[in-house]
Amino acid sequence: MNSKSKIISSVRLFRTSPHSCSYKDDEEASTVFVDPDLTIDKSLNSKLSELGFRRSGAHLYRPDCDKCSACISCRLPVSQFESKRRHRKIWNANQDLSVIQTNHLNDRDSYPLYKRYINTRHRDGDMYPATSEQFEAFIQAQTTDTSFYKFYYQDQLLAVSVIDVLQQGLSAVYTFFDPDFDKRSLGNFVILWQIRKAEEMGLPYLFLGYWIMGCSKMQYKSSFRPIELLIQGKWVLLN
Repeated sequence: MNSKSKIISSVRLFRTSPHSCSYKDDEEASTVFVDPDLTIDKSLNSKLSELGFRRSGAHLYRPDCDKCSACISCRLPVSQFESKRRHRKIWNANQDLSVIQTNHLNDRDSYPLYKRYINTRHRDGDMYPATSEQFEAFIQAQTTDTSFYKFYYQDQLLAVSVIDVLQQGLSAVYTFFDPDFDKRSLGNFVILWQIRKAEEMGLPYLFLGYWIMGCSKMQYKSSFRPIELLIQGKWVLLN
């Protein structure tokens, strides 16, 4: 039994019943969750991230569908990142933003921004409509190594990024931003900022969650190169 198998065998997993897939029409999805009674510390989060797990609120999970394997874990090797002209344009366009790190989002601006983002950008998803309870369970829930980064233009909150610090990188758990500022490409800018943050911290990877071929909502991830995809249990580098 290899070390990866030992990690899984030592953790209780729970599998959901098949349900409608959020990304592919006419497909059913199932999800495996790590025992919710376990504390998600840096060690557990790091080891399971290597195996394709992802954090959502208080849970670590990964897709476990019977007929589909389209969801592929992806991560960026930050020292190899190749900044393209459009990346530099996005980076330069947002140099007037300031960033504040915080351990909570108990403020008057974060939830309204999240609500506006979900209700504008994700009206076709299972998170619509946004609620304060959803915000508390999905965004505010954190591990022992979670930080929230808030991006401001002067006094206006434009974006919030939820990041877990792993032993081998940063995990971009979720980012939401003001949908009225399309020209800034805030989602892409935050990824560029996260790449630099990981480099600054001496961490080799930025984990971006799942990528699905042909899913328009996921295509932005594959525009950052080179990228590593977890295919049949091995991380494969694509230039």
